[in-house]
Amino acid sequence: MSHETVYAIASGKGGVGKTTTTVNLGTALAEAGERVAIVDTDLGMANLAGFVSLTPDSTTLHDVLAGDASIDDATYRLADNIVAVPSGTNLDEYAETSPEGLRDAVEALRSQFDYVFLDVGAGISHETVLPLGLADAVILVSTPEPAAVHDTKKTIELTDRSGGSVAGLVLTRTHPDGDISHDDIADRLEVPLLGTIPEDPAARDSVYAGTPLVVFEPEGPAAIAYRRLATTVTGVEVPVPADDDGDDETDNESTTTVAGSASDDDGREAAHDDVSSAITEAESDP
Repeated sequence: MSHETVYAIASGKGGVGKTTTTVNLGTALAEAGERVAIVDTDLGMANLAGFVSLTPDSTTLHDVLAGDASIDDATYRLADNIVAVPSGTNLDEYAETSPEGLRDAVEALRSQFDYVFLDVGAGISHETVLPLGLADAVILVSTPEPAAVHDTKKTIELTDRSGGSVAGLVLTRTHPDGDISHDDIADRLEVPLLGTIPEDPAARDSVYAGTPLVVFEPEGPAAIAYRRLATTVTGVEVPVPADDDGDDETDNESTTTVAGSASDDDGREAAHDDVSSAITEAESDP
């Protein structure tokens, strides 16, 4: 198993599948029995709020960073072995946050979970740079499009300046007949290529269904790719369904069902009616 347990999932450009990657990596590892926390560190534009039943007075990461709540108060169970820490959507609350408190929050989660994934906001700001240095390693997410790759260079620079290290690159929405080699893209960025996630219509369908892709269509090409990516990143053996060519050695005989998952002791549980809107907005092309 990798000694790294806290990963920042980052991109220089919005709409490349960063939140989708965060959710599916976490879910794949949870299905394999690992305890996982996913944290929305985009304090200004919350991406994970749709995963939990938030009322106007619900506790979020905003409250934690404002010093008004503990990280446990802002943790919501999504399914067996996986929880989410959402950011709030209230701009007034955002103004009261102190991003520096994120270090203590991450360390608290590190002590409770096997893996912690930080969903980092795109762009350049203090709250974007901070998670890059707090994580054990940064996973870069990009499409093969030139603009997205160019912005990924900026994220690499930000990671260097923050004292962080890059684990490697994940290319999403790939096509087998693309104009440029995926390995060449990684070579140009001078980072390892961790994996590629093929274009898959089921990805958007899973968003509207309010279910992570690896659960929604576990035998689809993108879901299989995410499972393989989880193993590549962490070293954890994540079951992969046999594909049409029979190349996979392990059948996935059971999957974690997100819908109807158990709530935690305080009654906080996953809400799926609003997932599609939250993730669709986060992953829509600008």
